Amino acid sequence: MTRPHISKALRKSIAAEAGHRCGYCLTPQSFTAMPMHVEHIIPLSAGGASDESNLWLACPLCNGHKGAQTHGVDPVTGQNASIFNPRQQQWEEHFYWSEDGVKIIGLTPTGRVTVLLLQLNNEYLTQARRRWVAVGWHPPQD
Repeated sequence: MTRPHISKALRKSIAAEAGHRCGYCLTPQSFTAMPMHVEHIIPLSAGGASDESNLWLACPLCNGHKGAQTHGVDPVTGQNASIFNPRQQQWEEHFYWSEDGVKIIGLTPTGRVTVLLLQLNNEYLTQARRRWVAVGWHPPQD
């Protein structure tokens, strides 16, 4: 399957709307050594489109772990739940930062599924976040 082209202008618009940070782990582009991905919230393989309403910014780690997944089993309730949609949902309603600012904690089934499937507290991110916290860059204040 050929991936539809996403124009440079649309990529730039999405990055600006997302505040130049990952919609899932909130890592700013300026903290990474790699460009952010414009990802399909609903993957193409699941019928998602390449239009603005289905696109958002994601760091390479989150996008790589997400892949084509859209749902998972909430480890608390055992129920199927959708992955967080950064375009339609508010981050603060589904997640919060641990007291030390290093880990993302899921508040809702959607939040917990997203933390689990996207590995939002993987060792690479938590090590980096510890350093960011130490210099006062993290967690985000907005």
